[in-house]
Amino acid sequence: MKSFKLLNSIDPIRTLSDPHRQKILQLLMSKPMTISQLGRELGEYPAGIRHHVMLLEKAGLVIMGDIKASAGYIEKYYHAKAQSFLIQRMILPKTEKDLLIFMGSHDLAFEFMIGEIEKRIPNKKFFSIPVGSLDGLLALRQGFAHMTGCHLIDAETGQYNFPYIKRFFPDQPMRTLTVAHREQGLILSPGNPKGISGLDDLSRDDISIANRNRGSGTRIWLDNHLEQIGISIINIDGYTQEYNSHNSVALAIKSKSADAGLGLKAAAVQANLDFIPLFTERYDLVIPVEFSADKKYEPIIDYLSSTQFRNSINSLAGYDPQETGNTQVL
Repeated sequence: MKSFKLLNSIDPIRTLSDPHRQKILQLLMSKPMTISQLGRELGEYPAGIRHHVMLLEKAGLVIMGDIKASAGYIEKYYHAKAQSFLIQRMILPKTEKDLLIFMGSHDLAFEFMIGEIEKRIPNKKFFSIPVGSLDGLLALRQGFAHMTGCHLIDAETGQYNFPYIKRFFPDQPMRTLTVAHREQGLILSPGNPKGISGLDDLSRDDISIANRNRGSGTRIWLDNHLEQIGISIINIDGYTQEYNSHNSVALAIKSKSADAGLGLKAAAVQANLDFIPLFTERYDLVIPVEFSADKKYEPIIDYLSSTQFRNSINSLAGYDPQETGNTQVL
């Protein structure tokens, strides 16, 4: 029996729309049972149970296992095909456009790229939803997105992204495509009027921050380094004020809703804000190998390796295209 099964086609989802069949499936997930045993457990006649079990079997949710002869009767044992099921169905607008859904970490170069592709290919459309690196990998795993983007450093190996991808997809080959290396640091008000010099200053009583959302690579980096230098998050004003993109962090600082925030140098420069560099990271797109062979991904793969895209990355402050377009299968 598989430990996990994703249900994303209409037939099994329709079958499980009946709460009664859900109860039967739950019983068969715990152990193999016969029709009679299910009837006794649910207080129903076997004939009624048989109808539901046959529908579950037809939908590929249960399977017949052992057959035993007892007191002149043949007993058939059924069991679920997985120990757990995830039901999900993505509903998209009715359109003739070729849709690709991105859920992952926010990136300015990726935003530019999808804008250029949509200009060149009128029937190509992207839905870009910034949810952070971890939630993006989870969305891709659950089938809610066609691709994701991440910039997660593994504390044990010092590698970016690959260890996380392998943990999320131990049973599925994945393709990574490097977008760029990019610089992150503290985004500050013009002229740095509060005299902020580093992470230590974030706990000062006169400093408030604009924070990234939980699960984002930027937030994970910040939390790890605050812990390393012994600063408790309860001592940071604005820590619970979450923003889903680097641009929104910059806008919060520009509007004086916050004094500082961790984010991209490119976002700071675009908003005419000050910036203190702290680290450089690698940002990768992640696509299942079985998806990447689909022609609808060709514009992304081709554009990533183009000279035009490299030139556009060079125009973004703090971006480095040294590995742009590199691909690897994990």
